[in-house]
Formats: sequence, structure tokens, C-alpha cells
Amino acid sequence: MFIWLPKELPAVFNDVIIPSNLGVWVFAPHPDDFDAVAVTLRRFFDAGARIYLTVASSGASGVEDSFCDPPFIHEKALTREREQTLSCAYFGLPSRRIHFMRLAEDDEGKIMDITDNFVRIMNFFLKTAPDVIVMPHGSDSNPDHQLMHAYMTRLCGVRKKSLAVMLNRDPKTIEMREDLYTYFDDADAAWKGELLRFHQSQQQRNLNTRGIGFDQRILNLNRETARNHPGPGKYAEAFELNFFS
Repeated sequence: MFIWLPKELPAVFNDVIIPSNLGVWVFAPHPDDFDAVAVTLRRFFDAGARIYLTVASSGASGVEDSFCDPPFIHEKALTREREQTLSCAYFGLPSRRIHFMRLAEDDEGKIMDITDNFVRIMNFFLKTAPDVIVMPHGSDSNPDHQLMHAYMTRLCGVRKKSLAVMLNRDPKTIEMREDLYTYFDDADAAWKGELLRFHQSQQQRNLNTRGIGFDQRILNLNRETARNHPGPGKYAEAFELNFFS
């Protein structure tokens, strides 16, 4: 196995031995899904992993009209792509590793379950042949998260080698196993908050609709996770871990 893990789960990812040059595909339904698990991704990055980010949807529907002038779908999509590009630059991810797939969406901005969308994702998967996939869990109220999880399940059937899939907890996750935790403290939380605030459209929308910023919404989830499963840190990112051999 290319990742060593303790024999017993749940496990602490901080203690995992990560081989260098590991291929890690961050299969993000939307801009900002990368940033939601940034501390874990930085562990991969610092160990020398090759991280590839695909952003499936424009996420334009998540941008308020008041934030974008003119408030057209195209402008909103470009806004979110710029935000993701800036956050990844702050993270240190090379721009050549970022791929905005711009999959076909319906009139409500949801990713369409059509053959062309799946084939484009499958082609990327077969070309990069990742060792690890990191993405939101499919048991989620967001239909794009559900669809991309269904696509991932189909992709595992055409894999060319062993594969680990790390499904992360999101604020909208309904139910999942928690097999793996990445713990962190205030310094990493401050860094992650800065990363999340590059998504200014989401920061403002959350302030307007929830009364807290996008940064605090994600960090509150991480704080709650660590409270529910205490470990070596005040915050934790949680994952369901699945292996395909």
C-alpha cells in the first residue's frame, strides 16, 4: 500500500507516512472545496505530492448580484475562478495543476448528469492516474456533491491501479464515517482562514445570509469535529477513507 496507516481506524493523518511524488487529485465540485481541507492538502504538498485540482462547476449561482458588476453568469463564473486561482497561489499550487472544467450546467446552475460531462472527467482521471482522490462526501444536501460522488464511484471501476479515496466532511454533509482526522491549532487555523477569505464572494454571501464569514463557517466545523473526536489539536478535518485495490 502506498500510504501507511495505523492498523486501527479512526486514524490521525498527522502521523501518516506520505511517500514523495504521490499523485493526489482534488476532485472539487465547486471553487473553494479545495480550501475546505487545505491543512490536509498542505501535508501532502509538503511531502512532495503532485496535487492536481479540478473544479467541475463554475459556482456562479453562489455569487450574489450585488457582488458582481455586471451581474451576469459569465462574470460571476470568472469571479469565482479568479478567487480560486488567487487562493491556490497563496497555497503554493502551480497554476498548471489547476483545471477549471466548466462542465455543462442547467438553468439553475447545477451540474448536468450527461455523458459529455462524465467523459471529460473520466479522461482527466485516466490521464493523471492519481493515487489518492480527495473530494466532498456524497451524502450531502448539495446535488453537485452527490453527482460528483456518483461519478467517482463509476471511475473507480475503470481504475488502472490501487486507489485511495478520502471523502471529506463539509458543512452540508448529512452522514459519513469518520476514519481519518487531520488535527491543527491556531497558527494553521489562521493560515487556513486567510486562504478561505480569498473567496471574497463566498465570504460576503455568508456574512449576508448567515451572519458569519465563509472562513468562520469552515473553521467552526473543524472546531466542532475536534470537540466531538478529541485529538492533538483544537481543530480537525475529517475524512471517510476508502481503498480500491
